[in-house]
Amino acid sequence: MAGKATTWEDRAKRFLKAELKRADVNYADLAKRLEGHGLKETEASIANKLSRGTFAATFFLASLTAIGCTTVPLAEL
Repeated sequence: MAGKATTWEDRAKRFLKAELKRADVNYADLAKRLEGHGLKETEASIANKLSRGTFAATFFLASLTAIGCTTVPLAEL
């Protein structure tokens, strides 16, 4: 990222997308898993949130929990 400041929105969405890929979970799968954590999301709503990069911390944390991510190394953000 030389020469360009990375926003927190970009950092958060890149991290979450990378974790989804690492867990081999697509947006439809994530929507199903989030139901078990009390969040009603659709594949489209997840895609919109991740394309914008603006989402609540509750969505971020629930998504990571739903895919089995147990740590968030801040140095990677």
